[in-house]
Amino acid sequence: MSKNFDWWSLAVILGLTLVTVLTRCFFFISSKPWSLPRWVQRGLQYAPIAALAAVIAPEVLTIQGHLIENWQDARIFGVAAGAGWFFWRRGRGQAVMGTIAIGMSVYLPLHLALGW
Repeated sequence: MSKNFDWWSLAVILGLTLVTVLTRCFFFISSKPWSLPRWVQRGLQYAPIAALAAVIAPEVLTIQGHLIENWQDARIFGVAAGAGWFFWRRGRGQAVMGTIAIGMSVYLPLHLALGW
């Protein structure tokens, strides 16, 4: 082995691998059937949108950690147009793809042409 071999890094990688395998295979190790309670299943339905909101909201509402101070920001109008499309098309199919397309079609001209 090389003189620069780091045993600590190898131990951490193996430990993380073991923890990952055990937690992902936990449901297969048990011989009994196991299901989540109904309230947990219902709560997990909101996890993707909550994660998306946690990623998108700071990007839309802040500039380098400070709240947007004026209305001349293309992101505000892009989000408003996208949200309007989503709520109008919700439940009719292609709502998410349309939201992205409409939001970007409003954002890009404002950002590129007006410099907002």
